Parts: sequence; C-alpha cells; structure tokens
Amino acid sequence: MSYSPSAMRIAREEARRRVSRRSTLIALISTLVIGSVLVIVVTGAPGFALVRQSFFNWHYAKKSFPTVLSGLWLNLRVMIVAEIFVLFFGLLIALARTSHSPILYPLRLLATIYTDIFRGLPLLLVLFLVGLGVPGLQISWLTNSAVVLGTASLILTYSAYVAEVIRAGIEAVNPAQRMAARALGLTQSQAQRHVILPQALRKVTPPLLNDLVSLQKDSGLISVLGAIDAIRAAGINTAESFNFTPYVVAGALFVALTIPLTRFTDWLTRKQDRARVQQGQW
Repeated sequence: MSYSPSAMRIAREEARRRVSRRSTLIALISTLVIGSVLVIVVTGAPGFALVRQSFFNWHYAKKSFPTVLSGLWLNLRVMIVAEIFVLFFGLLIALARTSHSPILYPLRLLATIYTDIFRGLPLLLVLFLVGLGVPGLQISWLTNSAVVLGTASLILTYSAYVAEVIRAGIEAVNPAQRMAARALGLTQSQAQRHVILPQALRKVTPPLLNDLVSLQKDSGLISVLGAIDAIRAAGINTAESFNFTPYVVAGALFVALTIPLTRFTDWLTRKQDRARVQQGQW
C-alpha cells in the first residue's frame, strides 16, 4: 500500500511554498532597489571618475596581479604554519588553565598571565615588539627573518585567543561526563583525552574556524616588518605606478581566500544548531 499524504498536509506544504516564494521575491526586490540606489549614489559622486582611475584600473590590475599573487602564497604558508602552532599551544594553555591539581598551580598562573597579556596587546604592537626587539638582542642563534618573526607574533597572539575558546569548550562539558569516565576506571588524563576533549572540540569548532578566518586576514600584517607578502607586493607596485589598484587586487585575493572558509563555518554552525534542536538541548 503506497503512502498518500492527507489533504491537510498537502495544504500546509503548499502554504509553506507560497510563503517561501513570497519571501524570495521580497528579498530579490529589496536587494535590487538598495543595490540600484548605491550604484546611483557612488557613480554620481563628483570624484567617481578619479577614484575609478586610481583604484579600479584594469591595466594596473593585470600588471600587478602576478607579484601580488606570489605574495599571497607567502601569506598562505604563514597562515598554515601559524595555525598548526596556534592550535597546539592553545590546547596546552587551555589544559593548564583548566587543571585543578595544586602542584600545577604555577603553570595555571603562567597560562592566565599569558592569556591576559596577549589578549590585551594589539597584534600590530606585538609585531613591532617581536620584530624589532628580537633582532635588537643580537643573539647569534636567533633569526632576524621578518617572515619568521611575523609568524611568531601571530602565534603568540592567536594562541591566547584559541586557548580561551578551547577552555570554554572544556568547561561547557557536563562534569558528570568526567565523573562517569573516572567511575569506569579511566585516569584523569585518560578521561581528559578520550571523553572531555572530543566533546569540547566539537562544541568549539565554529569559533575555532572563525579564528582561522581572522588569522588569514591578519597574516597580511607581517608586511610591516618588511616581508614581501601580498600587501607589501601591492605597496611596491603602487609606489612604482602611483596607482592604488594593486591594493584592490590584494584585497580581492584575500576575500577569495577567506569566503570559502567563512561559508563552511556558517554551514557547520547551522548543522550543529540543528543537531542540538533535534537532541532537545534547546
């Protein structure tokens, strides 16, 4: 016997489709209206022709694209290396901050001081302090590379933020989970590794991905130390041509690099929200 929906169910589904079509139409019309107004306002501005020539010049865009793209490859490598170390150090700091053993109190205190300092310092200031201060020490075995010192500054700053995100995830796990694990015979470290951390990391995956998006953008700040990344390459092209289009090219490349991860983060957040609703947690 085949399934046949009731008349009431068919009516409800049709009503939903009508509401969805109406919402889509309203959104489309409002988008077109607002977009048209913005286009009229911008293109009608007295200095629009000069701005278009200075910032959206196709000739200089094509000319600067290869060097800016080469600089973006440096930003991408810096981001990948920094993210690996940030996750590692962030996890260690979070574990130190959530430990309850009296013997580990010095580590807990150091972790707290570290997060307070590097969450309070602007990243640009950390870049200057590390990038200019470390070479000033004149220690032979310490590198003076702008790329290495810039990456180290990113790691120092973002480890503090990621540590707080992971700590929030650990503390969000129900304490009964830890007690149940201990009752089953697991040690404290085994309960942390096999029971607490997997749940905590699942809870904080979206905010961790948001930090990764921010790290992608902030990797461009290493240019202040002289590293030839996308922004620095755009600045060199601008200095040669007196045209600002290379900066727009660099910005477009950063956006193209960031949007896929941003959309994935949004999708993962919605998926976890739906899972929580289905499990009756909300």
